[in-house]
Amino acid sequence: MSTHIVIMAGGIGSRLYPLSTPEHPKQFLDLLDCGKSLIRLTYERFLKVDAQARFWVVTAEKYVHFIHEQVPEIPDEQILAEPVARNTAPCISYVCRKIALRYPDARIMVTPSDAYVPDADAFARTSRCALDFCGTRESIVCLGIEPAFPSCEYGYIKEIPDDVFRQNGEVIRKVDSFKEKPSSEVAGTYLAQGGYWWNAGIFVWDVAVIERQLRRHAPQIESVTDQMAPSFYTPGEQECVRALFPTFEKISIDYAIMEKSPDIYMAPGRWAWSDLGSFEAIEKVKAGR
Repeated sequence: MSTHIVIMAGGIGSRLYPLSTPEHPKQFLDLLDCGKSLIRLTYERFLKVDAQARFWVVTAEKYVHFIHEQVPEIPDEQILAEPVARNTAPCISYVCRKIALRYPDARIMVTPSDAYVPDADAFARTSRCALDFCGTRESIVCLGIEPAFPSCEYGYIKEIPDDVFRQNGEVIRKVDSFKEKPSSEVAGTYLAQGGYWWNAGIFVWDVAVIERQLRRHAPQIESVTDQMAPSFYTPGEQECVRALFPTFEKISIDYAIMEKSPDIYMAPGRWAWSDLGSFEAIEKVKAGR
């Protein structure tokens, strides 16, 4: 069983304009004045999860040079360049199929490139718990973050209160539903009721499981990947991707899979987390460091 970390790094960070621009988006910036970009911090945090993991990045063609500069440890063939943006479901289908061709026993963790988690050790414990749990059943595990305040900037995960599993001293909960970004009033209700967690957009699955889930719930996505797959690891891969990637439906993994599948679980994270999606969030983190 091999562990693979997929970093999604194609966004433009529009909420932080003009600091983050389409030419130089936030994941490649040192927003915290620590001498490291957010994607570099993400890479180093996941080394704590599994120092032997293979790392992959999916990004836009025009950002590949940032990966070479900031995370030179990642081999060229594990940097996937999207010719156009098609949201997270197509990029996940693409990278997971490519992993499957060489590593059919892979266990995969998918993460955004631009979050901040100060307690890397606590994060690693929760992540390893999710990876281990995926080996026990047909499951997709998402990481939920204990809400620190009633935010209307994040989506929420609602747990099934009594459906609890123990895994290596950690807890896994069955997911009832995903909630879109709420109003401030609704977010306050979620916190008062309990059992709601911020959705960090971090997912864990066995590579065979995600392919089955995509075929079941997002067949258009998998049909395009089927057409591209014969070119993977060949000199013609990027040409094929340029021709076919634009034909993907533009859809997030949340809409394509997470809101449809009955096989979703959550590993609760009781550690600090921020997606650094606003100037206020950045200043708050910098002030608390």
